[in-house]
Amino acid sequence: MITVMGSLNIDLVTITDRFPTPGETIRGSGFSTVFGGKGANQAVAAARLGGQVKMVGKVGDDLYGESYIQHLKAENINVTRVSKESDYPTGTAAITVAEGDNQIIVVSGANGAVSKTYVNESLKDLEKGVLLVQLEVPDESVEEAMTIAKAQGMTVILNPAPFKPIPAEWWALADYITPNEHEAAALKADQNFKDEYKVKLVITYGSRGAAFIENGVETLIPAPEVEAVDTTGAGDTFNGALAVFLDKGFELRQAVEKAVQAASLSVTAAGAQGGMPYLKDLR
Repeated sequence: MITVMGSLNIDLVTITDRFPTPGETIRGSGFSTVFGGKGANQAVAAARLGGQVKMVGKVGDDLYGESYIQHLKAENINVTRVSKESDYPTGTAAITVAEGDNQIIVVSGANGAVSKTYVNESLKDLEKGVLLVQLEVPDESVEEAMTIAKAQGMTVILNPAPFKPIPAEWWALADYITPNEHEAAALKADQNFKDEYKVKLVITYGSRGAAFIENGVETLIPAPEVEAVDTTGAGDTFNGALAVFLDKGFELRQAVEKAVQAASLSVTAAGAQGGMPYLKDLR
């Protein structure tokens, strides 16, 4: 069982040839409204790869929120712990895609109402397996979820994105922490980092693949060459896939190999969830 505690956003995606400079107006070539949010993205990635997934989070009591709940149901995700928040709108992310990359502005909305109390209530019947968390809901709620999962003997994966320095206590609570290469450098430079924590890092390197410590040495799993259309959901696909294959009992190397392949496939179509592969797509 994979429990994903995190954000649910509606992505407002603009396609253009290049990113505008500050104060500049340029023409876009396309626009779409799609489902996103790191938490829900990772839940969808995991479900498509055969994971049994429960989502914990909040949406607004609005049309976006209701449509998101129905969408998650269609993806075979347990939504009994996704509730509607009447005081906040569903979270949004304004995404600009250009030059094979993306820029994102997130407005938390109902994600900010995922309180420590709500998490405690939502996870009281937690099934053993994997807990996957990110940083688009309040820090105290992330810590509460990890604390509960750790006490129950679950595998805890922390994706430190959007990036911020993490408290010292979180290193003990997490089994694996999954930064990209820039986030990893910042984590290693932080005063809370200890050399013994290196074995917990699974670092993504974009088109180069991902790395982890094996027998005391950083081992890079290279990514297959693909034609990138939209990199928006690659990191979320990687995390969802990693959770699935660890939950299935794969060794870390095998799980990372599968996650790298899944992430590479995800960039070949537009949208955070649009290119996320299914289990049948993996070798």
